[in-house]
Amino acid sequence: MPKLKTNKSAKKRIRISKKGKAKHFRAGRGHLLMNKKSKRKRQLGRPSFVAEGEMKSINRMLPFGA
Repeated sequence: MPKLKTNKSAKKRIRISKKGKAKHFRAGRGHLLMNKKSKRKRQLGRPSFVAEGEMKSINRMLPFGA
């Protein structure tokens, strides 16, 4: 059986919480910020969790966690 490889780009962007959920930072905070509301920019700065439907592919990309 071949070795399991970690997807390095996913490892840099996603962390697995203690409960097994995938935590990531949201996109849209890099530029063009003057036409976004303060509430939206504040909420984009907080980390969020990956949807349950995506967890199968996340677990395949990160076989040993991150």
